[in-house]
Amino acid sequence: MRKILAVAVSFCAMAAHPALAQDGEAEADDGDIVVTANRFESLMSDTPIAMSAFTGDDLIQSGVSNPTQLADSIPNVSIVRGNGLQITIRGVTSTDGTEKGDPSAAFMLDGIYLARPQAQEVSFFDIQRVEVLRGPQGTLYGRNSTAGVINVISARPEFDFGASVDASYQSFNHVNATAVINLPLGETFALRAAANMDRRDSFLIDGNALDGVEFDPFKDNKSLRLSALFEPSDAFSLLVIGDYSTIGGNPTNSVGSANFFSGTVTGPRATFERPTHIDPSNDDARTLRIAQAQQAFRDNEEYGIMGEANVNFGPATLTYLGSYRESDRLEHSNIANGAFGADFFGKYWQTSHELRLAVGGDGPLQAQVGGYYFKERSGIGFFINNLLAPNSRFGFPQDPTIAENKSVFGQATYELTPELRLTGGLRYSHDLKSREGNTVLDIYTSVVNSSNIGNLIVRNVFQDNQASGTFSKVTWRAGIDYDSPLGLIFASVSTGYKAGGFNDGCETGQGPLCNLPANALYYDPETLTAYEAGVKFDLSADLKMNATVFHYDYKGLQLSQVANLCGGPCQVTTNAAEAKVDGVEFDLEFQATDELTLRGAVNYLNARYASFTPQPGISLAGRSLNRSPEWTWSAGINYAAPIGDGELVIDAGIRGSSAYDLTDLAAFAYFFQPSYTKTDVSITYTWPSDAYYLGVYVENLEDNLVLTGAGAGQFDSATFADPRVIGVRLGASF
Repeated sequence: MRKILAVAVSFCAMAAHPALAQDGEAEADDGDIVVTANRFESLMSDTPIAMSAFTGDDLIQSGVSNPTQLADSIPNVSIVRGNGLQITIRGVTSTDGTEKGDPSAAFMLDGIYLARPQAQEVSFFDIQRVEVLRGPQGTLYGRNSTAGVINVISARPEFDFGASVDASYQSFNHVNATAVINLPLGETFALRAAANMDRRDSFLIDGNALDGVEFDPFKDNKSLRLSALFEPSDAFSLLVIGDYSTIGGNPTNSVGSANFFSGTVTGPRATFERPTHIDPSNDDARTLRIAQAQQAFRDNEEYGIMGEANVNFGPATLTYLGSYRESDRLEHSNIANGAFGADFFGKYWQTSHELRLAVGGDGPLQAQVGGYYFKERSGIGFFINNLLAPNSRFGFPQDPTIAENKSVFGQATYELTPELRLTGGLRYSHDLKSREGNTVLDIYTSVVNSSNIGNLIVRNVFQDNQASGTFSKVTWRAGIDYDSPLGLIFASVSTGYKAGGFNDGCETGQGPLCNLPANALYYDPETLTAYEAGVKFDLSADLKMNATVFHYDYKGLQLSQVANLCGGPCQVTTNAAEAKVDGVEFDLEFQATDELTLRGAVNYLNARYASFTPQPGISLAGRSLNRSPEWTWSAGINYAAPIGDGELVIDAGIRGSSAYDLTDLAAFAYFFQPSYTKTDVSITYTWPSDAYYLGVYVENLEDNLVLTGAGAGQFDSATFADPRVIGVRLGASF
């Protein structure tokens, strides 16, 4: 906390120096949204990137209160809960949520990269908009964006007084409430405070009440965000945002795979027979029948500060974006469906600094250059009780684990004619990763559970976990876009990169407890080259169409699974040789009348391993990547009818998906999710002048339990997305 206060003082001190404002001239109309995907303001319809964007009002009206719900509205995107949020975009994902792993999709809050997926969900309140960029963004965003970028942009202070309250109550005792107050303090300074509480009971049904363990609440989060904006002139602005969150609840979120499948076959083999999906009832599928070893809970804190300073020199704008964040985690959990208790404690901090110079104006050239620095450090301990022997704790004390990134980048767009533009960009990234720690088996006088441990007798060190590596890469982007009479036509070739890393252990010859060859200890970076073309057309005054076709060449795909390779279970990451991804995204929106809007979308995705031999004699070439359905589609209707001076909005949408794979590579168990549909319906009435609103809604009307992950063997499990929920929401603005 002392470091955060020091950073806050330095941000405020910057107000004494000249600075900038990067607000552009773009204005939204006809339902279009102003976005900053290219780090300049532009209308989404004029931005030559495959992306989706939602305003804060869109999210409230749709009942979207957490990031996992975004995926139902975005083509070829999956956002599920694992060890934090796991984001899959067009088949590209990462399953390593540990301190040494990195996501494949960059999650950002107000332009700040959040390295830990466990910290991402509590950012989702008082939002100005959310931008989701599909495909690698390796030039302007750089770090770990092989899949894409999700940028959550919080509402900024305004120079008018305002206050609002939004609240919802839905199934599973889910309460989500946000209160906001905006205070102008003169004509150049404004403050904004927003507070949120998000509490929900578990989706799981307790099938073994005699163990005395409670599952509720699943989450109990409380967050506060304070923002200050100083804008004395059009040439200078300074924004400072501080946030604090407590993250509580019970992290238990899986059942046994036998709830969904029978006839599961495991073990290395050349065949790919699937288990039988038994199509269980909703209650049977959600029931966790195995007695739990201990009461699970989480008691985590997230806090940080960021600042953005802008100085406008006329034809050029200088922007500094900096941050410092800390995470404190304490979690007691149960693994193997409850057979063994486990606990995790850790402390993380990260800092980032970005400086960029943008040149624009009325000329044909729009360009920006900049530099970026990021560092994360953590110290953690993860222990499993009584797994290898009675009164023992098998675990991984690691301190420190360090990740550091230094980058320089530049991108320019040049108008060849008023309608035709060329874009080119480069980024050089250099990554350093290191870790010190051990894999141990501690023997105690007694181990009842994580809260009841006796005296330590002896520590047996199985191996030292010591490794460090550097990785570097030049990524680039080349694009062309054309304003046709119907709308925007664009095409691009872009590359993405995610740094390599290391597994548990140390290299043979580096010490007495080091027994891994370099090719088993280290894994290589993953790289991706994406070819994309698309259109954003207004076919008529009432009919809009977007379409994108893309092809990915994916090399060094990093795959993580749990394996018994370190004296006990540990996470092992390897590189698949190659993967290929082909796809088409197509959507239409038709304004049938002033009150009635129709929408529809169809998406095709062929994401598969091109060559991957996890063991001799086993080839996964041609097999689908996880959570990558071949077909998805959606259709919806929105009817907005004036009633007096207010408005009644009825919205209904259905989304369908073909089957997709959920392969457990560690056990060679070929699980899958069958095809399904989900239907959402909402009715909202808004009073005159938007002073109040009241809505009712149902999500997942079919009550389908959609699998998001599955595993076999000792750590057998199955996780699923939200079942049917029915709720009411209301709000007021002043």
